[in-house]
Amino acid sequence: MRTRETIEDLLNAKEGENYQFKEWKTKDDLKEAARICCALANCGGGKLVLGVTDKRPRKVVGSTAFPQPERTRADLMSKLRVRVDFTLYEHEGKRVLVFDIASRPIGLPVAIESGAWWYHGDSLILMPEEVRRAIYAESGHDFSGDICGGASMQDLDPMAIENFRSIWASKKKSDRVRAMTDSQVLFDCGAVTDEGATYAALILFGTRDALRKYLPHAEVIFEYRSTNAAGPAQQREEFPCGFFAFPDRIWELVNLRNDLQNFNVGFFVFDVPTFNELVVREAVLNAVCHRNYQLGGSIFVRQYRDRLTVESPGGFPYGVSVDNILYKQAPRNRRIAEILSLCGLVERAGQGMNLMYEYSVREAKALPDFTRTDKFGVFLTLHGLVIAKGMLALLEKIGNEQLKTFSTEDFLIINALFHQQSLDESLLPRLERLIDIGVVERVARKKYVLARAFYDVVGKAGVHTRQVGLDRDTNKELILSHLKKNGEFGAPLKELQQVLPGHNRSQIQVLLRELKKANRVSMEGKTSAAKWFINQQRDN
Repeated sequence: MRTRETIEDLLNAKEGENYQFKEWKTKDDLKEAARICCALANCGGGKLVLGVTDKRPRKVVGSTAFPQPERTRADLMSKLRVRVDFTLYEHEGKRVLVFDIASRPIGLPVAIESGAWWYHGDSLILMPEEVRRAIYAESGHDFSGDICGGASMQDLDPMAIENFRSIWASKKKSDRVRAMTDSQVLFDCGAVTDEGATYAALILFGTRDALRKYLPHAEVIFEYRSTNAAGPAQQREEFPCGFFAFPDRIWELVNLRNDLQNFNVGFFVFDVPTFNELVVREAVLNAVCHRNYQLGGSIFVRQYRDRLTVESPGGFPYGVSVDNILYKQAPRNRRIAEILSLCGLVERAGQGMNLMYEYSVREAKALPDFTRTDKFGVFLTLHGLVIAKGMLALLEKIGNEQLKTFSTEDFLIINALFHQQSLDESLLPRLERLIDIGVVERVARKKYVLARAFYDVVGKAGVHTRQVGLDRDTNKELILSHLKKNGEFGAPLKELQQVLPGHNRSQIQVLLRELKKANRVSMEGKTSAAKWFINQQRDN
């Protein structure tokens, strides 16, 4: 679990590539903050500290910048496509805001609209080309950037190029992009170089004949199956062509059999589609972007009545596993990722897995499942059925405005607590914020429950009482057990604090008063010399 730095730690930290201090007493410049955070991410991650002078000896001057840090955090994550957290401090009545920016993905620099930023000492500059090349080289050889010998412009589909140009121009709001010739588009995006057409060009823009000739297994196959039985699919459609020749067709096929699930929970009425468009698109895009094109086999998208599976050749990229897939990014095909980034799709390729998890929770479905994934292939299952309609009402109670500020970790915490599951340690740093905004309650050391209001809205107030109450009764039994063992010697309050290390002095005194009222314990002596004894006649 990450430990929270103190103000003293921050004041003594070395400014440079990993810490940037800005007074910004009233300044509120998201563009400049994004450039700073972009450079911090590219330099391995770090902190932007607002409200502290940058020259030593540093002083806390306080900052009112970004009065809604949750929203600013969401904006920064949208721009940078890396993880961003924040911490608020109050020092002698002065506010200090710290944004904590994660490191860039392996093999891929972080860029915003104005470019990929970098710190050279204390100077904020655009990333030098030699640094960019070194970053690209981190994840090893990029097959998608290799030149496909013999392939030419004639092997690329004009309609696929037009589809890409349209998406790119809309993303950039650029008439210049719309006016480009096909060859300009392909050279500017890096699909084609002076040496020839890359494999990325074939994978994204290739004609059917070209892929059949140069890369026959680079295809996507859709199947609909109404049952798990073996045999021919009820519907099958193959796409042996570049990705931009069919960017919407797979979703159209899935949506043909996309039932709405209807639920009433109290005063709330919900209509939840079995398959979420954004999640399906993310899953397909991730397969296209990250599969191993040097292995045989196609990408399969199989739709069933209650689930959708996406199977792609090659295991997870180097350094990525089921345990860190939400936090670790390592594009296997960098040239493809770069091209997709131009039209905004790299956000889906980079943060797509986070969105899959978030929407699974928001729609009260099971989390994405990677069972059967191995070093030869990634097997992703997206479950379509709502498994806990109470979750829908709970999130409605929290409200969309608040949910917009939630991180993936926040959604996972709510999901785990709702289903009474244990929390992974990686989620613990986010608990304090959820407690502060009244979504989560702490009932004991490392014991948390959702706030009572959310159990009330789903008609399960008794579950909240049971979770909190049982824990309280357990603590009382621990006190009684210890006093019984001590017998005639009793135990001072200080010793009982060792029995319940997660409770402070006042919390233990409350438990003792309740036990005394029930005539199960008694106290002898006064102040620090007082001892507690079990009432033998009552507890023998």
